Amino acid sequence: MRSRSSRPLVGVGVMTAVIALIGVGTGEAQTAQRTPVTFTRDVAPIFQEKCEACHRPESIAPMSLRTFEEARPWARSIRARVETREMPPWHVDRTIGIQKFKNDRSLTDAQIATVVAWVDQGAMQGDPKDMPPAREWPAGQGWNYAALFGQTEPDLIVRNQPWTMKAGQGNTWFKRLVEVGLSEPRWVRAIEVRPGTVKGRKITHHANVDIDQVEPDGTVTSGRFMEWAVGKEGELLRPNTGRLVMPNAKISWDVHYASADEDITDAVEMGLYFYPKGQEPKYRQMLVSVGSVGAALDIPPNSIVAHQGFFVLQKAARIESMQPHMHLRGKAQSLEAILPTGQTIMLSHVDRFTFNWHNSYIYADDVAPLLPKGTVLKATSWHDNTSANKSNPDPNTWVGYGDRTVDEMNHIWMGITYLDEADYLAELELRRSRLSQQQ
Repeated sequence: MRSRSSRPLVGVGVMTAVIALIGVGTGEAQTAQRTPVTFTRDVAPIFQEKCEACHRPESIAPMSLRTFEEARPWARSIRARVETREMPPWHVDRTIGIQKFKNDRSLTDAQIATVVAWVDQGAMQGDPKDMPPAREWPAGQGWNYAALFGQTEPDLIVRNQPWTMKAGQGNTWFKRLVEVGLSEPRWVRAIEVRPGTVKGRKITHHANVDIDQVEPDGTVTSGRFMEWAVGKEGELLRPNTGRLVMPNAKISWDVHYASADEDITDAVEMGLYFYPKGQEPKYRQMLVSVGSVGAALDIPPNSIVAHQGFFVLQKAARIESMQPHMHLRGKAQSLEAILPTGQTIMLSHVDRFTFNWHNSYIYADDVAPLLPKGTVLKATSWHDNTSANKSNPDPNTWVGYGDRTVDEMNHIWMGITYLDEADYLAELELRRSRLSQQQ
């Protein structure tokens, strides 16, 4: 279904007490710093917490921000990017829907005010004694979740075969089947997929990871296990949930490589973090694509259009995460839940979609949406095929669905954990109890 619009529609409202079971975060505006702001005392701690994961030597950002000497030449650019919330990349609309996420890397209003004040006051270094201890990072890209489990790398790394992308070569889809290498069933609690090298990030547009295996009941299945796109960190599964990998399983790689100005060889790799042997989570989490209209995706030249897709929950479920997926003309994407009662709830609205950062928004434990059987998930996607879209390669071209970067898509990758009715009602009652205690 397509409708034309000049901009995404954003509703304003407050969820009722029942809808508060899904949850909405709130925040208070902070006033700008009035005391002298220095890098060593005030700014460095913010950069360590929210920026250094990318902005450090031998990582994916174009410059390091670990020291005053590294950050000072970029002060004005930092101010501009931070004040407009362009950096750190976090694109959820802060005025509607759920606001509590386990992986929120955005800056608070107070942190933004601190950085802006630092630049406005002359970007002073301050007393070197105020500098916090340097944060230790793994060499090279590192693994995002290893430290969470007291490790330096995942329990198992499954690597695709290498591919060399020649300079100027057109889009390539590299498909291979690779053995996982397990001899016994293992439950996975976190997954990371990434290009094997920093240079590999220049050519790797996205990687789809399917798993082919024999299930415990003897059925043979092939389904999406993980997905990676530019800017995604990984999937950190909620406690007592996991994804199952069976013995002799195979990974079916489908990697989209894009053109670069030099020859680059890379092999995409997937890191798996297992539950300890003998520890089996109660729930199996699924990765589901929601909202795609496929060949019906129709974007005329010089237009802004919206498409809607729907997905019906066949069982009660907890929504673990949502990750918008569009290409260069993607503008915004929203996820709503239409309850069996007819009530519609806005879960999340990404109002500033950016192709270079495919964030997976992982809902916090106490607000992850609990939805009854029969709920309809509604995904709305807006595409901007006009010259106002700076990422648009050609506003005079009619665009449809396709795998190439210049084509478009309109789906949301969602982590979904299905619950039996008893567990759903028990979790619902627990949420109600916690909510009443907070009031």
